[in-house]
Amino acid sequence: MKIDFKILKMMELRSSPGEVLDRVARDGEVFVIERNGEPKACLVPVSFLLPDISPDRITEERNKLKDRKESYKLTINEQQELEINFHETAAGENILVSIILPHGYPNSAPRIYAAGVLPNTPNRWHDGSLAIFGSVTTWNAKSYDVTHALDLARGWLKQYAKWRKTGQWLEGSHETRQNI
Repeated sequence: MKIDFKILKMMELRSSPGEVLDRVARDGEVFVIERNGEPKACLVPVSFLLPDISPDRITEERNKLKDRKESYKLTINEQQELEINFHETAAGENILVSIILPHGYPNSAPRIYAAGVLPNTPNRWHDGSLAIFGSVTTWNAKSYDVTHALDLARGWLKQYAKWRKTGQWLEGSHETRQNI
């Protein structure tokens, strides 16, 4: 991707920050901020960094997590997908649940991973994601959100804890294989 940028002196940014931000947000302008003749930072539209997900949808998802008082960390992964991480405990083990919102979310189903589970844990896809949705068609873009995916992941973790204790994964008996 070719990026045309303009040099913006720090003093210019200080004198009219709102105008500069509007130019970036509205017009897609890109600036390299200089102080004392040296480049210090870049000012780019949010779309350069965030995945192809509506900013309103991201705000909506974050507000739902806030309403539920969920503790999470939000990052952008190497594929520029939004990754939401939650620290959970299952079978006495610390598990990092990662919900990946792919480009095109919510029309594309999230992928859910659980770092810290045993390598031979059943009910995971070949890429290591949790076998929760069964197929993309079970994800309903209009009805479901990150909180729904998190609830399903927690149901999967309950089954994981039972599997660790008994050695058997109870197929069809848990929340993660609901008819969605």
